[in-house]
Amino acid sequence: MLYIKNATIHTPDRVIERGAVLVDGDRIVAAGPAAEVPGRPDADEIDAGGSFLVPGFIELQVNGAFGDDFTDDPTVIWRVAEKMPCYGVTSFLPTIITSPLEKVAAGRKVVADGPPARFCGARPLGIHAEGPFLNPKKKGAHNPDYLRRPDLAAVADWSPKTGVRLVTLAPELPGALEVIAALSSRGVLVSEGHTMANYDQAVAGFDAGARFGTHLFNAMPALGHRDPGLPGALLTDDRVTVGFIADGVHTHPSVIKLVWRVLGSERLNLVTDAMAALGMPAGKHVLGDYEVIVDATSARLADGTLAGSILSLDQAVRNLVAVAGCTLAEALPTVTTTPARAIGLAGERGRIEPGHVADMVLLSRDLRVRTTITEGKVAYRAD
Repeated sequence: MLYIKNATIHTPDRVIERGAVLVDGDRIVAAGPAAEVPGRPDADEIDAGGSFLVPGFIELQVNGAFGDDFTDDPTVIWRVAEKMPCYGVTSFLPTIITSPLEKVAAGRKVVADGPPARFCGARPLGIHAEGPFLNPKKKGAHNPDYLRRPDLAAVADWSPKTGVRLVTLAPELPGALEVIAALSSRGVLVSEGHTMANYDQAVAGFDAGARFGTHLFNAMPALGHRDPGLPGALLTDDRVTVGFIADGVHTHPSVIKLVWRVLGSERLNLVTDAMAALGMPAGKHVLGDYEVIVDATSARLADGTLAGSILSLDQAVRNLVAVAGCTLAEALPTVTTTPARAIGLAGERGRIEPGHVADMVLLSRDLRVRTTITEGKVAYRAD
């Protein structure tokens, strides 16, 4: 058992001063004011010292980190997962970008096979297949040799039960609406991205079952006041959750502020789209089949095309608070309850409530990660 005391708890729906949490195994059994949640003599104890205790962060789009790329070698998923708690990440979707479909199958197998012995880290919740059903005109850093039209046969066994949680595709491609309908009927979150879709084509995808947008404004037509395209559809359709990279590189700080005002915490999901260079020095790294040049702020192909990011999810939260002027309490759902709901795990992850998985993060007053707890175990300490 684990007992955390002297915490300012963000559940995230409410803030509990001088709160306490009791964990039994991998589940939260009690959370509230300390007077209502007494300690147990058989529990390990953590004194939060007044720090913020928040739900563990859920990352829906990350390509790799610490020098490892999931598409290049899916077997590294658990190795990266072990280190992700340093950024407050307690669960995530390893993202396989456009490549032979065997790569997605390999990633699914790695996740299904489970962690190595004595593993303690962030939990992979299934694969995010970003491609190969993308528009070549908005391929970004995806290899065009592997792009293909949406195909029901290719995704016949894709579902959360078989390891696929999220699929990004271009809704305007022939056959896309049928694939969207089939995947969404099985519980897969379908996202529109890397696309030339106009407004009507985007909405047709939502009508077919798509409920997410991949990195708003990036790899899609620009928002126009007469031709709003996918950005306009994502910003105005309340059915859809919107993935957004708040690094000041993929989107200008003024746009971060604008998106926050339009979407709020219920529809905005902060993602990083981080690649292998996250947590590594600047230099040359890999994303799928491409060499990526990384400097202090960005990751780019040789021609200057953005190739993922080097943003961490805790930094994305700090950026949102600083740029948008929102509070921590307002920002937290963008990396907790909102992504949990989007992938169908709202009753299990994303909250500090009895019955939920014991994924939690202790943040300092300046929102730095001090301690990360994954499934009831301390996976990271800053000291």
